Amino acid sequence: MRTNLAYSEYTQNNISIESKERLIEMLYEGILRFNFQAKKAINERDFEKKSYWINRSVDIFVELINSLNFDGGDVARYLNGLYSYQIQLLTSANIKNSIEDLDTVNKVVKGLLEAWRETNAKK
Repeated sequence: MRTNLAYSEYTQNNISIESKERLIEMLYEGILRFNFQAKKAINERDFEKKSYWINRSVDIFVELINSLNFDGGDVARYLNGLYSYQIQLLTSANIKNSIEDLDTVNKVVKGLLEAWRETNAKK
């Protein structure tokens, strides 16, 4: 099943992950890496690879949505909407070969990654 692809790949390749916090950080980093590859593929006009890398990023966002704990309150609902919007932008990037949409997603993910690292550094 595609929705578990990102999670299973990271857990298989990184058996020594110390915590769930580190896994989330790795997923954000994965989105940035996959989007970089998608941008490269767009520039090279390799649309098959572009779709492959964008779909990998989408899979990670789906996994992040599936891991949200809605009992925790407003943060989970906010992240659900934010992640869903990033999937829409990635779909648009895939259809329109839009580097701008990929850059928008990257900006959001970089912000999420920075906030995640700051939050977990305080623990």
